Amino acid sequence: MAGNEQAAPGRRGLRAWAGIRELVLLPVIAVIVAIGSQVHPAFLTSYNLLFNVLGASSVLMILVVAESLLIIAGKFDLSLQSTVALAPMIGAVLVVPVHAGGWGTEINQYLGLLALFGVGLLVGAFNGFLVTRLRLNAFIVTLAMLIFLQGLTMGASSGRTITKLPPAFQYIGNTMPLGIPMEVWIAGIVVVGAMLFVRFHAVGREIYAIGGNAEAARAAGVKVNRVTLGLFILAGLLASLAGLILTSRIASVSANQGTDMIFTVFAASVIGGIDLNGGKGRLVGAITGVCLIAVIQNLLVLSEVPPFWVTAIYGAIIMASMMLAASAGSVRQILRAVGLGKPDGAKQLP
Repeated sequence: MAGNEQAAPGRRGLRAWAGIRELVLLPVIAVIVAIGSQVHPAFLTSYNLLFNVLGASSVLMILVVAESLLIIAGKFDLSLQSTVALAPMIGAVLVVPVHAGGWGTEINQYLGLLALFGVGLLVGAFNGFLVTRLRLNAFIVTLAMLIFLQGLTMGASSGRTITKLPPAFQYIGNTMPLGIPMEVWIAGIVVVGAMLFVRFHAVGREIYAIGGNAEAARAAGVKVNRVTLGLFILAGLLASLAGLILTSRIASVSANQGTDMIFTVFAASVIGGIDLNGGKGRLVGAITGVCLIAVIQNLLVLSEVPPFWVTAIYGAIIMASMMLAASAGSVRQILRAVGLGKPDGAKQLP
C-alpha cells in the first residue's frame, strides 16, 4: 500500500507531463530569448518586448484565436487576411475626403468604425452561410473569398494607401494604459476571453465535439450549423479588429495590408498543437506558437539578417518546432500505451 501511495504522485506527474504538448514550445522560446539577449543588447529591453514583440504580434494573436477556434471545429477560413485589409479600407474611404482617397461620403468617423466591423460581420456570415447551408467546402469557399476580397480592396482604394486617417482610427496605436500599448491589452482580453469561453461555456465544449465528430455532436443535440455559423461571424469580427489595430499601428491602410499573413496564422496554430483534423488542441498552445514566431521575427530584425535569408531561417525554425511538438506527441502516445497518459477519447479543453 505504501509503495502504491508513493508511486501515485509520480504517475500523476507523468500524466500531467503527457498532456502538455501545447507547452512544448516554451523551452524553445526560452533558448531563443537567451540567444537574443547575447546577440543584441536591446533585445531584452522593456521597450523592445512591449512594442516590437508583444505589440507587433497582437494582430497575429487575435487572428490565431479566430482561426484556431475554426480549426478545432473542423473548419478553415483563409479569407481572414483579406478582411484585415478590406474592413479598415472600407471604413477609411467612407470617412476621409476625396483628396485623401475617400469616396466623398465623409461620414462620421465612429460610423466609419461601425462600417469597419460591419464588413467583418458580413464576410463571416456569408462564409458561414455557404459552408453550413449550402454545404460547400470551407477551404475552397474561403480561398475564393480571399481572392474576391483582395480585388474589392484594390478597387475600393484604387490601389492607393490612405494615410490621412481620423483620430478614431489611430486611437489604439497612440494609447498606452499603464505604460502598456493598447493593442497588447486588447489582444490579451481576446485571448483570455476565448480561453475562458471554450473552457467553461457549454458552446465552447460543443466546438470540440463538432470538430471531433460533427454527426455525433448533432445526434447529441448540438446545433452544429448554428455554432459553426457563429464561429465564422466571430472570426470575421476578430479579423476586422485585427485590421483596425494594424491600421492604427502604422497610421495608414493599404490595399496589400495583411498579405500572406494567413500562412503565419496557420503556422502558429499548428506548431502550438492545434490539430488540423479538428477536435483537438488548446488555445494556450496556439498562443505559444505566436510568441515563438514573434520572438524569432524580432531577433532576425535586430540581428540585421539579410532579407533573402530571413524566410529560410524563419521556415527552418518553424519546421524544427513542429518536429519537436510531434516528438512530444509521440512520447505522450507511449505513456498512454503504458497507462500513464489520457486515452484518445479523453476530452481536451484549454
